[in-house]
Amino acid sequence: MLPFRRRGHYRNSGTFAPFKRKHLYSKAEASAIREAFWTAFGQYMALQLSAEGLKINWINYRTGIRHLQFRMEAGPDKACIAIELSAPDAGIRELMLEQFRALRSMLEAHTEEVWRWDNTVDNGQGRVVSRIGTCMEGVSIFRQGDWPALISFFKPRMMALDAFWTDAQHGFELFR
Repeated sequence: MLPFRRRGHYRNSGTFAPFKRKHLYSKAEASAIREAFWTAFGQYMALQLSAEGLKINWINYRTGIRHLQFRMEAGPDKACIAIELSAPDAGIRELMLEQFRALRSMLEAHTEEVWRWDNTVDNGQGRVVSRIGTCMEGVSIFRQGDWPALISFFKPRMMALDAFWTDAQHGFELFR
């Protein structure tokens, strides 16, 4: 048994194999790139009014319902947008999901596409959530050349979610 580990390698049954890294940026560089993208996206979307004609913060969209968020995520190999139900109580999450199921045809009419429905998903922070969303593969937030495709992916879907929410939010009043 070796008393040390070579940097960038891990021990697995007596053999060494390199770590697989998705990108070659330090944490600080990756954070700066993400911040630059979301700032650019926010500035681009600032010109867009909500379905009700109001100025809105599209990146931190406020649904007004606790534990119900619209999430946009962009990573090294894909981008996703989702409705996330994060109530700690599984029963409450299921009731919220049932309400969305009742409004599924309205959601699909607004987004003009079928989204994936996941009853239980780990959100990456150790919490179980429910998600309704869609992803685009093959794009990276770390390639500035992909930013127009990312914006073209997020913008119409976020605006469709806003239009859907304008019509649907009253059905979620009991969850406030």
